[in-house]
Amino acid sequence: MRNTADLSPVAPLPFHHASAQEWETFVQQYATSKKYQGALLLSRRQFVERYPSLEAWFAAPLVERVGRSDEECRQSVGHNDVLYKVCYHARHYLAFLALRGYARFDWEWLIAVRQFRPSSLFTCAAGDMGMTSLLDDAFHLGFAKPHTTNAFHWLVHRILMHIGVPDVEQITDAELQEFEQALDRFAERPDIDVLYGSVDEYRKRLKQRKISLHQLQVVLYHRGQVNREPQRVVNAPSRRVFVIHKPSMQEILARYLTARSLTDQPATVKKLDLAMRQFVDWIEQTYPEIETFAEVTREHILEYAEMLNTRLGVLTSQPLASSSKCQTLTKVAQFFREVSSWGWEDVPIRPLLLPGDLPKRPLRVPRYIPEPELERLMGAIRALDCPYLQAALLVARWSGARRGEIRRLEVDCLDSYPDGTPRLRIPAGKTYQERVIPIHEEAAAAIRTLQALYKGERGLIDRKTGIITRYLFMHRGRLFGVRYLFESAIEKTCQAAGLVTPDGKPTITPHRFRHTVGTQLAQRGARLRTIQKILGHESAAMSLAYLGISDEDVRQDYQAVLGEQATLAGPGAEMIRSGHFTQSEVTWLKDHYFQTELELGRCLRLPQEGPCECDLYLSCAKFVTTPAYAPRLRRRRRIEQELVEDAAAHGWQREAERHRCTIRRLERLLKDLGEPIDGLETAD
Repeated sequence: MRNTADLSPVAPLPFHHASAQEWETFVQQYATSKKYQGALLLSRRQFVERYPSLEAWFAAPLVERVGRSDEECRQSVGHNDVLYKVCYHARHYLAFLALRGYARFDWEWLIAVRQFRPSSLFTCAAGDMGMTSLLDDAFHLGFAKPHTTNAFHWLVHRILMHIGVPDVEQITDAELQEFEQALDRFAERPDIDVLYGSVDEYRKRLKQRKISLHQLQVVLYHRGQVNREPQRVVNAPSRRVFVIHKPSMQEILARYLTARSLTDQPATVKKLDLAMRQFVDWIEQTYPEIETFAEVTREHILEYAEMLNTRLGVLTSQPLASSSKCQTLTKVAQFFREVSSWGWEDVPIRPLLLPGDLPKRPLRVPRYIPEPELERLMGAIRALDCPYLQAALLVARWSGARRGEIRRLEVDCLDSYPDGTPRLRIPAGKTYQERVIPIHEEAAAAIRTLQALYKGERGLIDRKTGIITRYLFMHRGRLFGVRYLFESAIEKTCQAAGLVTPDGKPTITPHRFRHTVGTQLAQRGARLRTIQKILGHESAAMSLAYLGISDEDVRQDYQAVLGEQATLAGPGAEMIRSGHFTQSEVTWLKDHYFQTELELGRCLRLPQEGPCECDLYLSCAKFVTTPAYAPRLRRRRRIEQELVEDAAAHGWQREAERHRCTIRRLERLLKDLGEPIDGLETAD
């Protein structure tokens, strides 16, 4: 492979001119008119006279080798017009040299001759060269014919002129990488203004060239010609690069990231790297005398946390603990905790941050989609034209799977239970565990539609498992991005359903489908283990959030006490009926409703009234009970009767009378509730 760092044009030896007779024979076959034949023969003769040796031509400046057309020469000033015309008109002859193996051309010249498209010359000199098969494979993958044909001819002809072999099947991954690097390097040439008019003009063409090169790699990969998986072309915004100027810190951080990369995902390692570089950058600016991590103290990190708090406060106008600050400090704390536990040198001997030092994150209730909004949104989803977008959102709606898990579904992800219920196999995602769950028939039908569209593309290596996988959401040989499948799709459907904010942004996010599935499962009586299994939660505690907002018993119990038309008994019942409580007191009772429950009812005593020490169901003015507690009241009445008998047997008359008073009070409560004195009891 050629040294890609060398900018000078290099052609492998031996290379030499073709004979005049060989060129004349080819020209007679290639050109139909005598005038055109004469022009081609003249172009070779003039070129050979000017450059008897091809080495001299390769050694000439690139601008001279590219040449100029007759019109360009008439407009130019200060150039050797005759010399430039010679090189310009010799392009067909130079392409002929490459096809016959007389020369191989450097990337710089091949990129600079931008308008040169010798398709007919290639066909005449070397036949089809495999182009028809290559284009058929591209069209089969779904690439558009006109654009792909033109782009592939431009790329392939130049690659073949570089390798000197007129056969598409001889193109390897090495040439693709070399070509891509040469395209990037070309923008740095000092003479680019002469060659392309301006740097901006070249960069416009560069973007399209690299996209076409990526498409060519996709086609070659799926036909098995190259093994390097094509990576999506992303024009990400540039970020600040934090350079570490402390050698000891740089060495420790590099060693740490290497260790973490053995077990963590690349994205996780990248975030660790960024967080630590930001921290070290702050250390270098604030405490330049610190040279090693061992000199960093707990006070330094707490000061850094305060700086983050201030900086985020300027950005958000809320100087509070944010998610960004918490994530940054968590990674810094992880670094110091692990390097100290590993016993490395030049690091603190103990962790500098404890779990209690990290900002607390508020626990939010899952944001499910209300039924009216869900119904409108589903109508818009079913009206989508793109089957891939429709399938992605339907699977999200009916499975509750994460976006990354849906994107990585395999072609054979769908089968059925013995009773015919569709069953979906969700790949290992955030929790690194596969799972199999039932799926609604609507989502299953959408998956079958995509399976019918599958074109048999070559599988890609799964980033989680390392296994070559045939993905369901593939188009033009590439895996769809999360942004296209979900964010773009939800924006389109929310616009159609009218679920947007005043500034036009969607009110629903794709992740809310997951919360909706969990909430509906809980509302309809699914067991905790079922919710955990379907949503892929690592612990039952994660699934409890859905039970907390979906417990129908809680709603009924609340309505039985504080709702309208509630059946109540006890001294506190009249206070509720008469509206004795102020709005602030009602708000407090709602917020602390679960804390008011007693054995036989609830105590509505407010905090400012102090703790209640009396026998609540006998004398407390704040006591209230409902029919739900009737079995307990009857059970307590039976116990009091047993205590009466026991006191009478011992001759304790006053004690027996006290228990009889309690029985009468219990019977009064049951009567007020409209409950029978004798009936079912509860033993809980």
